[in-house]
Amino acid sequence: MMKLILTWDIKPGHEQDYFAYVLQEYLPQLNKFGFEVTDAWVTAYGNHPQVLLGALMESRLKAQTILGSDDWARLNEQLLDYVDNLEVKLAPQRGTFQF
Repeated sequence: MMKLILTWDIKPGHEQDYFAYVLQEYLPQLNKFGFEVTDAWVTAYGNHPQVLLGALMESRLKAQTILGSDDWARLNEQLLDYVDNLEVKLAPQRGTFQF
């Protein structure tokens, strides 16, 4: 299993639009791509990304194909309207919380 690890910071003043986009567009599209969203974390204190989202996919090749697609690029271009410091990592699954 491969784990997609996404981190970002929500742009100040965009919280309402951010949550609407993530819940109505971003997460459903991740599921359509075949990712199973497993965890979401919010940093309450400290100098770390504000949001961490984890999702699983059984195949590295399938995950890499999706991450290289135009649909993936468009989805994240829209996300960048609401967030800064977007980072995308793909790693073998080691447990629930991975950074």
